[in-house]
Amino acid sequence: MSTTTKPVKTTARPARSLAILALALIALTGLVFVQSATAVRLGLDLRGGTSVTLQPRIAPGENGKVTNEAIDQAVSIIRQRVNSLGVAESEVTAQGSGTNRQIVISVPGDTGRRVVELVGQTAELRFRQVLATATSTGVADPNATPVAGVSAEVNAKFAALDCTKAENLQGSGSDAPTDIIVGCDRAGGNKYILAPAEVLGRQVSKAASVLDTQAGSSWIVTLTFDSEGTTAFGALTSRVTSLAAPLNQVAIVLDGLVVSAPRILAAIPAGNVQITGDFTQLEAQDLANVLKYGALPLAFDRGEVQQVSPTLGADQLNAGLLAGGIGLGLVLLYSLLYYRGLGLVTVGSLAVAGSLVYLLFLLLGKWIGFTLTLAGIAGAIVAIGVTADSFIIYFERIRDEIREGRTLRTAVETGWSRARRTILVADFVSIIAAVLLYFFAVGGVRGFAFTLGLTTLIDLIVVFIFTKPIVTILSKMIFFASGHPLSGLSAKSTGTLPVAEEA
Repeated sequence: MSTTTKPVKTTARPARSLAILALALIALTGLVFVQSATAVRLGLDLRGGTSVTLQPRIAPGENGKVTNEAIDQAVSIIRQRVNSLGVAESEVTAQGSGTNRQIVISVPGDTGRRVVELVGQTAELRFRQVLATATSTGVADPNATPVAGVSAEVNAKFAALDCTKAENLQGSGSDAPTDIIVGCDRAGGNKYILAPAEVLGRQVSKAASVLDTQAGSSWIVTLTFDSEGTTAFGALTSRVTSLAAPLNQVAIVLDGLVVSAPRILAAIPAGNVQITGDFTQLEAQDLANVLKYGALPLAFDRGEVQQVSPTLGADQLNAGLLAGGIGLGLVLLYSLLYYRGLGLVTVGSLAVAGSLVYLLFLLLGKWIGFTLTLAGIAGAIVAIGVTADSFIIYFERIRDEIREGRTLRTAVETGWSRARRTILVADFVSIIAAVLLYFFAVGGVRGFAFTLGLTTLIDLIVVFIFTKPIVTILSKMIFFASGHPLSGLSAKSTGTLPVAEEA
């Protein structure tokens, strides 16, 4: 004997949900064309990229500085710098042993040269008072007036320094903070004698690139000091404000080169400072990124930059895509054979999910440097099963409701209210696992975690704003509501056939 229940009231508006999804797909497609994101970026294993070896620079008597701890710290800082630039699936590893240890950086794609040049910077930031400055004419001036309070050796270096030579504009990063040094500015137009450093880069707690609209839309780098740095910078700026030029200038020195040397007109006790220097947007972003994670513990000599071949190649890519295609095909075949007409919802849902995944892969590659690796492809394949589970849970819940005597329209709503909790829990477990893997793993595992998390999130979106609304619409069609044999909701499919009584 069947039971009857009142229809479940619902405020669902399937047409509105489908319209929102359609607008989202159109918007993402438009962004793809506006951003010229026409191809998915492939990782090192599938595409190859750029590689460089960094060799620690060892000064006489400094062999002890190249320790395993220093190399490991440098690897960590370089990896953070690369990740902060949005370059995914890069590889930063230490090779060799003892004083022969090297750091190898490999970045996917053809744009890795900029990244490689950036991450190898020592990024030793110092704030030094200017003791003397002069225009660099390219001609030595042995008769220049010596600067008072400076040794004859430093005065001689200052007189002989030619900032028009490229080798003097490379920056060494080997200047000791306690020394009086000579150096050039980045453009090579001026040279300086600089006092011992009073504020160091390790005292910077935050760094960011900012568009300074008040200065003609130029880019600057803003710094915030920690408590120690705030006190030291306040004392430095307070002391030099009353001095005559150039002693009232404070030079901002990065790797031995003067980025800027502004005059200090008033004390700056708040611990905030701006670095100006006619930066482009990329230069400001790069400088902020290298300062944000601290200086490298060692100075490095950069080896030859090389293009590296894919570590896996086309065969493995094709095999991965074939595996994904077979898995997807089996899911679709199972859905159509078992759920008949209802299986078409699975086909449509997977098609929508696939479109969203592809569009987001294109855009994320443009926006954050996302690259697809074989591990990432594996994550997407696993997500196909996660998505299929969501459909099965909902469809079986609908059949259960029909078995309890409810009409199809009522079963769609009551089944959804019960199935969605299971779907949410299952998908959130996958997302939590993906997040933990992403933050606690490195290399290819992070690529797997990222695609698994992204595709699982898309599954949730598709189930809520496509699958459920479509099923709601289908429940109003006679073909499904009447339990047609091909609908997947027939009496035979749902197990509601009357049982004949035995004589």
